[in-house]
Amino acid sequence: MSRRASPIHHIALDATYSIGDALSGVGLYSHEILIGLAGAHPETRFDFCYRPHRYLRARRAPLPPNARRRLLAEPLGPRGADLFHGLNQRLPRIPMRCAIATFHDLFVMTGDYSTPEFRARFTAQARDAAVRADAVIAVSEFTRSQVVSLLGVNPAKIHVVHHGIRHLAEPASAPPAREKVILNVGAIQKRKNIARLVDAFETLEPPWQLVLAGSSGFGAGEILARIEKSPARDRIRVTGYVSAEDLAGWYARAAVFAFPSMDEGFGMPVLEAMSAGVPVIASNRSALPEVTGDAAVLVDPEDGEALRQALLDMIRSVDLRREFARRGEARARMFTWEKAVRETWDVYRTFLG
Repeated sequence: MSRRASPIHHIALDATYSIGDALSGVGLYSHEILIGLAGAHPETRFDFCYRPHRYLRARRAPLPPNARRRLLAEPLGPRGADLFHGLNQRLPRIPMRCAIATFHDLFVMTGDYSTPEFRARFTAQARDAAVRADAVIAVSEFTRSQVVSLLGVNPAKIHVVHHGIRHLAEPASAPPAREKVILNVGAIQKRKNIARLVDAFETLEPPWQLVLAGSSGFGAGEILARIEKSPARDRIRVTGYVSAEDLAGWYARAAVFAFPSMDEGFGMPVLEAMSAGVPVIASNRSALPEVTGDAAVLVDPEDGEALRQALLDMIRSVDLRREFARRGEARARMFTWEKAVRETWDVYRTFLG
């Protein structure tokens, strides 16, 4: 009987953030990279590593045949792997032959978007990962520039790998036509500029509605209180976190997608809206111009009048909506998880030999 060939490589990844019912952007990224790499490289052995608070829950999740679960409880961890990949700008304190860290954004370091305690912990972890990583993967050129300027990382050490778009299932009962709905997807938090979006929306006439689809984040209490006092309160819907199925339904119903965020390392919801044929209004700063190209109406997120005018122009012109929906669908096709997985593996190959 012939012996089965040994795996060519042994790669470990921090899979902690891929577990949960309400995955954030980092969680979606982690899941797609983990499953994509294992599927694309069946000859490689993968260790999916989970920190203690997620390890037991991870035991219920199915694994690819060439992957196994490992507990990541420093100083315990996968010491024998050829390469360790931290999927969220953090690396464990264990001996590693080669370490790669993905950086999504550094807005915690640059704005008042978190508690001082979280900012201090995040900054310490990011600085440590930047120093100890043999290579950094940045999810956008914007994030790459921040890793260089804020953490002093040599630009030659950083590789840009854009996110892809998850494939949302078609809603069970798609509406016959788009409704007079302006949609925003993301956490209700200060960084997302929701209060200014509400200000601009209040100037629009009925029956236009504003739908805010996302869980509560930093500063949500103040924003929700502002919404409760809005003269357009009966036309503003706050859904909380929505499932992928429900989200697909909102993308199918919405006539306009508004995303005037103050700071984004990438901006997954923008591409999801584009892929679904929803014309987009977005911020003209951080990574959003890089992601949208010429396929969105871009505005200064601090200029409430510019945002109001962009919304007015979009809701008044069917032709404008149709044109940006067309551009958006074409732009979205440029971003796939298959491409992200392939480019991530290309970074690995530099060190695997």
